[in-house]
Amino acid sequence: MINSMPYLHKNLRLLRLLSSKSSPFPLSLRPFSPRSFSLSTLFSSSSSSSSMENNEATNGSKSSSNSFVFNKRRAEGFDITDKKKRNLERKSQKLNPTNTIAYAQILGTGMDTQDTSSSVLLFFDKQRFIFNAGEGLQRFCTEHKIKLSKIDHVFLSRVCSETAGGLPGLLLTLAGIGEEGLSVNVWGPSDLNYLVDAMKSFIPRAAMVHTRSFGPSSTPDPIVLVNDEVVKISAIILKPCHSEEDSGNKSGDLSVVYVCELPEILGKFDLEKAKKVFGVKPGPKYSRLQSGESVKSDERDITVHPSDVMGPSLPGPIVLLVDCPTESHAAELFSLKSLESYYSSPDEQTIGAKFVNCIIHLSPSSVTSSPTYQSWMKKFHLTQHILAGHQRKNMAFPILKASSRIAARLNYLCPQFFPAPGFWPSQLTDNSIIDPTPSNKCSSSNLAESISAENLLKFNLRPVAIRGIDRSCIPAPLTSSEVVDELLSEIPEIKDKSEEIKQFWNKQHNKTIIEKLWLSECNTVLPNCLEKIRRDDMEIVILGTGSSQPSKYRNVSAIFIDLFSRGSLLLDCGEGTLGQLKRRYGLDGADEAVRKLRCIWISHIHADHHTGLARILALRSKLLKGVTHEPVIVVGPRPLKRFLDAYQRLEDLDMEFLDCRSTTATSWASLESGGEAEGSLFTQGSPMQSVFKRSDISMDNSSVLLCLKNLKKVLSEIGLNDLISFPVVHCPQAYGVVIKAAERVNSVGEQIPGWKMVYSGDSRPCPETVEASRDATILIHEATFEDALIEEALAKNHSTTKEAIDVGSAANVYRIVLTHFSQRYPKIPVIDESHMHNTCIAFDLMSINMADLHVLPKVLPYFKTLFRDEMVEDEDADVVAMDDLKEEAL
Repeated sequence: MINSMPYLHKNLRLLRLLSSKSSPFPLSLRPFSPRSFSLSTLFSSSSSSSSMENNEATNGSKSSSNSFVFNKRRAEGFDITDKKKRNLERKSQKLNPTNTIAYAQILGTGMDTQDTSSSVLLFFDKQRFIFNAGEGLQRFCTEHKIKLSKIDHVFLSRVCSETAGGLPGLLLTLAGIGEEGLSVNVWGPSDLNYLVDAMKSFIPRAAMVHTRSFGPSSTPDPIVLVNDEVVKISAIILKPCHSEEDSGNKSGDLSVVYVCELPEILGKFDLEKAKKVFGVKPGPKYSRLQSGESVKSDERDITVHPSDVMGPSLPGPIVLLVDCPTESHAAELFSLKSLESYYSSPDEQTIGAKFVNCIIHLSPSSVTSSPTYQSWMKKFHLTQHILAGHQRKNMAFPILKASSRIAARLNYLCPQFFPAPGFWPSQLTDNSIIDPTPSNKCSSSNLAESISAENLLKFNLRPVAIRGIDRSCIPAPLTSSEVVDELLSEIPEIKDKSEEIKQFWNKQHNKTIIEKLWLSECNTVLPNCLEKIRRDDMEIVILGTGSSQPSKYRNVSAIFIDLFSRGSLLLDCGEGTLGQLKRRYGLDGADEAVRKLRCIWISHIHADHHTGLARILALRSKLLKGVTHEPVIVVGPRPLKRFLDAYQRLEDLDMEFLDCRSTTATSWASLESGGEAEGSLFTQGSPMQSVFKRSDISMDNSSVLLCLKNLKKVLSEIGLNDLISFPVVHCPQAYGVVIKAAERVNSVGEQIPGWKMVYSGDSRPCPETVEASRDATILIHEATFEDALIEEALAKNHSTTKEAIDVGSAANVYRIVLTHFSQRYPKIPVIDESHMHNTCIAFDLMSINMADLHVLPKVLPYFKTLFRDEMVEDEDADVVAMDDLKEEAL
């Protein structure tokens, strides 16, 4: 919601006054000790000022009456050592062997965007099992109110970015639940060890102590993983068949068939027979008989067995989850001996075969439609098959309806900055994609109905009376036209507002732009670099605007820099970035966007800024296989290299790594002469001197120089002069970035100077950002907290909205875009319009073309109309609390 700023304590207003001078941020830093910090002790009296000065002396920094403040221990990473070591609690439940409710349910992550594997929930009264944890799982569970704290086990059918991309975020979230945190059992084939090793670079080891790998087995028998009174879960390893020329299995090739077997249901106890025929008197012996124990008769000298007084038992239901990623795996699947006891084709007259009630096929449609796979399916007589691989019919409707509704509303209000999503029915031309029929029968009479999976589709296992397919939870389809009708009904005047916005572009075309009064203080002089700039010059697509973890309405940080035919860059790459690209550009358009990526820049090692990276890199490598191309250059903090090096044992990432520190302004010059350099913020004697001295990863200067030359070549090819990293104040090895374009020819053939874009990453306002942003065309700055929450911003080394704007004002920036909002603001942050004259707030999938940059601030007041009734929702309270806890974990 857009409000005037709430009343601030006089000392906070003093902080604002100190930061609102002509030069808001003098080039000096002022650390504080978070152990004793509060704003009252910082500003309330001269004695507290003296205390602060003493604290500064202890920290080795100079005192300055109007320097800004930051959390030095957090910036240096020592706040982690301040925290009490925790042994994360492993989930354990008192089991209910009778299980009145049990079902398997499709969690439709990636069904519409096809960027990740769907997950499957196996639900029991007291236990929950999830199979596969691809990107977006947390966001999906938040929207559909599936509590992650209830999950006991996570099973991976393969270990790769498609099936495990959401696992790092899930482990971090669970580690932040409650006072002690939670851990979950994670199971996967032996490749899981490589993933665990990679995640150690940014996830506490305590969160991964219950990860367990298995196989391959020396025997053909299934590997039993869980076997209790509720369910028995076994794994069968699937290795692809290789030709003689391509013998041996690579890491990441292993796949798993999971077999889930529920115990049999005992027959009905015959009380009359027990009493009158076998002479067992009512009492404790009845319970013993029903639990499977033999007893002595009370009236006769005989032993009474459960089978004497119990009706026939019903076999427990069986569910198979099959992930067969290639036809080579399918050939191996067909020949597996360990599955023979589950085949029940009447043609083979299999004696004693177990009946499989349901098979959930996670295999892609290209495999499930192959003759080999179809032949294998025929081995299961009357089994229900659910095809949960990627199918184009699932593109018809968005899985994340809440964020899609926001996107559709923004598109109606201002399609210039919020283009239509790339996959809704109004954008689909192939009507055959949307298949209204709920199921498609297989042609073979030996097969039961084979249906396509749908989001939240269930297969009930118990009670027996309702066993089978259950569509009651499948959400109603959502179309963009329905969202618009709903919007017009709620806010009728939004139609006129949309027409008003269109006039900004019409006035531009007619050269009759009239600035509104509220823009009178704005820098309305168009920079030379934007004079008649071409629309195919550069566009900024903000893929994620939330902090800490994906939420119902906002994904985490990622910014796509589209240079059109010249290529593209990515700034940060949080979990779900690929899915956001597909929502923006559609399936084919997103693939093309990934293909043309030349450089990916990562600001710091916190998970919400890089856990989508492996998925993007693996897909790019796959898309360009067999095509002549250059590896993508990844520029990031040095600890990120440890993660990528370890992860490359699972999937080919086809990249070169360059430390951010090697791309600072001084490093570009000094490295060519064989020296080393640091930004002025971290030089000898500075309060942040120790931040870059703690990395234990050695770097070869000769390889760094070569990669730096490659980056320079790439920048030249895509029309850029510079990509310069600069250190910021947040955590160890945190950076912002400056991107400068080369001179270019505008739409009328004139030579114009190149634009300058700056991205702060996560940061307190700091002098390095001010200097880097000097006279920038656009600054994208984090604004995690509203102005009233300055204490939290200081403690966590984030910025408030006013602080972010002051950075841009001090640097004479033309346009400022605010992003990285706390999850306490689910739809729109709290901001003060009075100082937003050259500023706009970002939303997911917002697209800012450089040719439209001068219009950007004019749109801000219209958001007030669109979100006039939006308040922080009660249901998001847990997310806000989790956001705070996860910030502490990070």
